[in-house]
Amino acid sequence: MATSRRVARVASLIQQEVSQMLINGIKDDRVGAGMVSITDVDVSNDLQHAKIFVSIYGTEEAKAETMAGLKSSTAFVRRELGQRIRLRRTPEVVFYQDDSLERGDRTLALINQLSAQRQQKGEAEET
Repeated sequence: MATSRRVARVASLIQQEVSQMLINGIKDDRVGAGMVSITDVDVSNDLQHAKIFVSIYGTEEAKAETMAGLKSSTAFVRRELGQRIRLRRTPEVVFYQDDSLERGDRTLALINQLSAQRQQKGEAEET
């Protein structure tokens, strides 16, 4: 039980620190601070691996470019994490694109569209 609480605490710290790096640490022009946000960090139980899930706003081309920038900055991010967070070993960092927000938006749009259609159909039947 204590280890899972520790893993959650380390994941939270990594999320905070990498978010700070996105704002003023990563110098790669492909990584725009306003277009990228960290949605989740998944740390393995042995604290050796960290999956960082990012949500990127923009066109598909901009998303691909931003992911390339993030992937090229993984060594910098890991080195910075090692200096900012006191751990025996700094976890290996891997960035993953998180499309869940976009899927949620599409689902919500479809629900709203269906609701509007039902409402129109109900009004048409009343007249």
